[in-house]
Amino acid sequence: MASFRSIEWLHDRGQLRLLDQRQLPAREEYVDCDTVTSLVAAINDMVVRGAPAIGVAAAYGLSIAAFGYQGKSLKELVRITQDAAAILKASRPTAVNLVWAVDEALRRIRSENAADAESFKSATIRIAHELYDEDIQTNRAIGAAAAELFAEQTTVIHHCNTGSIATVDYGTALGAIRIASESGKSVFVYVDETRPRLQGAKLTRWELQQFNIPHQLIVDGASGHVMRSRKVDFCIVGCDRVAANGDVANKIGTYNLAVVAQKNNVPFYVAAPLSTIDLKTISGAEIEIEERPDAEVTSVDGHSIAPTGTAVYNPAFDVTPGDLISGFITERGIVRPPFTANLAKLMEKSR
Repeated sequence: MASFRSIEWLHDRGQLRLLDQRQLPAREEYVDCDTVTSLVAAINDMVVRGAPAIGVAAAYGLSIAAFGYQGKSLKELVRITQDAAAILKASRPTAVNLVWAVDEALRRIRSENAADAESFKSATIRIAHELYDEDIQTNRAIGAAAAELFAEQTTVIHHCNTGSIATVDYGTALGAIRIASESGKSVFVYVDETRPRLQGAKLTRWELQQFNIPHQLIVDGASGHVMRSRKVDFCIVGCDRVAANGDVANKIGTYNLAVVAQKNNVPFYVAAPLSTIDLKTISGAEIEIEERPDAEVTSVDGHSIAPTGTAVYNPAFDVTPGDLISGFITERGIVRPPFTANLAKLMEKSR
């Protein structure tokens, strides 16, 4: 485990403690959420971010709702929990992990067939802990599956942040990098700054520094020049949703990186836990893209960088077509094209 924790349940208080990612790398601070409303605010304000981390946090949100009820009625407690689930699932629309984790937690809680309110409360926290532990195991398995891509010396480009603070621990794409480094391989990372919120500059670089992995920060627009003028073995990113045909929704700028990678004959891999694969979504055209506030683009850390009144379009994600992707690194191995057939086979086997 990392020395820091992105998510921690405070059982005596019935609260969820979150590493405040908005403060990194300057300060390591935490936010305690004791209501579903405060957790939704933390998700919306990006105190916690990263599809797997949001999903696990939302699962604990059901526990927050349950522990906040002081009555004895099991029926009322079930209703409160279901209401909390609906609120949590609506908090951010693009990342499928959020909906998956809440629905999976509810499914498992129902299967417990709790006899009374106290048993139901215990079930909510036990299930959230299960999802917490499973996320760590999933990330480790993704890292193991990615091992074949890393030679003794490997240089990669990474976009956004997909590490220990975007998940429970280790991470997806960044977790694969970390696990390769821990296995003794020499890995060098070009880190996209990831405008507008600078998750690469602020968060990924901070994590790589924590784990002593060599890296250099580059502006998003430099990736093409880096791939053309320097040796890059492959690009590796995470994702928020994978459609049935292999289209991927991920942090804005991912599509640009994939196009440039194809132009320079650099393989482009997506680290994708099974929980992000959404076969109900036929293609990326069906994925709702979240738009965020203008101020994220017109200012940096509260300092204006654009004239007052500047018109802004600020999509938080983009969709990368499946034909630009070399493979999906999952906890069940690497899935390669054709994606429509092979993703369906993978999900069928996982059932």
